[in-house]
Parts: sequence; C-alpha cells; structure tokens
Amino acid sequence: MSARNIKPRSEKSGLAETAEKRKAVPSPKEEKGADKAEGLEERLEAAEKQAQEGHDRLLRVMAEFENYKKRMEREMNDYRKFANESLIKEILPIIDSLEKALEISDGQNEKSLGGLREGVEMTLKGLLAGLEKYGVIPIESLKEPFDPNFHQAVMQEESTGHSDNTVVQELQKGYLIGDRLLRPAMVVVSKKPNSKPEAKSDDPEDAYKVDVTIQ
Repeated sequence: MSARNIKPRSEKSGLAETAEKRKAVPSPKEEKGADKAEGLEERLEAAEKQAQEGHDRLLRVMAEFENYKKRMEREMNDYRKFANESLIKEILPIIDSLEKALEISDGQNEKSLGGLREGVEMTLKGLLAGLEKYGVIPIESLKEPFDPNFHQAVMQEESTGHSDNTVVQELQKGYLIGDRLLRPAMVVVSKKPNSKPEAKSDDPEDAYKVDVTIQ
C-alpha cells in the first residue's frame, strides 16, 4: 500500500477517543458519590425497618391495653355485683332471729311478751355485732355535752338536773364508720328553766331548728 492511501488521524477524532476513555473510567469524585448514595440507601432501609418494628410494637401495646381495659371492666362489674356479699351474709342471721321472734305466740301473757323481748334483743345485738365488723359503731350521746360534730339538736328541754347544752334524750342513735360520721344522733338538749323563749319564725322549717349555744 502506498503512503498516499494512509489518511492521517484528525485531531478531532483523537479528542473523542480520549473523552470516551474518561467516561469509561470513573473519577475518584464519582466513586465517592456512588459510595455515599449506597450508604444513604442502606441507612434508609434500616430506618424503614426500625419504623416498622416500632409500629408493630405500638399495635401490640394498644391491643394489650384494650385487653386490660376489658378485664378491668369485668372486674369492676363483678365488684359492684358482689361488693356487699359479706355484709349480706352478716345480716342473714339477724333476719333469722327476727323470723324466730315472729313465731312467738300472739298471747298477751307475760311469758309470751318476755320471749318477744328476748328475740328483739338478740336481733339488735346481732345487728350491732355485724356492723361493728365493718367499723360501724354507735355514738354515745346521752348525758354528754352537745357536740355539733356528732349531734343534731331537734329541741330543747328545761332541766334543773343538767347543765346547759347537755344531751338529755336521744331520739335516734348516731353512728360512726371508722373515724367518719355516718349519721349524727338526733338529740334533745337541756336548758335552764329561766331561759327566755325564742322568738317564733314564720318559716315552717324554723320549727325544727334549735339555736344551741356551745360552751
């Protein structure tokens, strides 16, 4: 082949080949960017996995909480239904005593009345003993100084044998449950015979009110 048939390579063709070679071999900066992108993808996958696990745990906790609520509701219903069971058991023997008292003959002789009184006394003692097991005790009021924390005065009575504001009669017994007032005692309170009568009020409710001075 003659030298005339060989075409010299153009400068433009050489630049194109160099550019192709540069594209084929990534630069250090491109390699670093690829590694960084791959690391971000791994971190993203780990975060998604962690989020899914957290979501699953949340669902389990919510399910457990719902089960707990249902269980507590059942227990509260059972408690409301049977809370007084032990108290009722204590009262049942008292009912038995009352029934026995009613079985006594209706005769008006002394023996019959004595048996009835005995039955009522047994009933009262049984009831008080049953209530005492639950911390219920009567308030001792008779001949005690009037105390508005435990007594409800419904009237006054002149008395020379008692000092002012002394409980001379107990109309209804009061009770404590533990240290708490369950029901105040309804009492009559003494006053000096020369005490001036109180002015009457037009309000009907004032007829049941008594102004008691505490000394």
